[in-house]
Amino acid sequence: QVQLVESGGGLVQAGGSLRLSCAASGLTFSISSHAMGWFRQAPGKEREFVAAITRSGVGKRYADSVKGRFSISRDNAKNTVYLQMTNLKPEDTAVYSCAAARAWGDIVATNYDYWGQGTQVTVSS
Repeated sequence: QVQLVESGGGLVQAGGSLRLSCAASGLTFSISSHAMGWFRQAPGKEREFVAAITRSGVGKRYADSVKGRFSISRDNAKNTVYLQMTNLKPEDTAVYSCAAARAWGDIVATNYDYWGQGTQVTVSS
């Protein structure tokens, strides 16, 4: 059974930083064979794409709203993907979830095969 577990969320003031982690586990699951993505969902809003990274880590894509402030990375040896968030804004407040795709997931949530439960990020003004 595949598990993706996010951590690192919390309450931060505007302008602050957080680093989210997504640790993967499972009998035969390895993130090295999966593209990974981060999505977020704010209360009353639809889930939206945040960032994605290819299996090798070379290719990355970001939502326009986070470009230049967020950075996605991965450590395949640790079976973990990260989302470094800087210069946080109140509009970044949401539950952040990581996801794994056997193919390139890109910005489309339905392309992803496995999901974590999410971690809350709250940015105060």
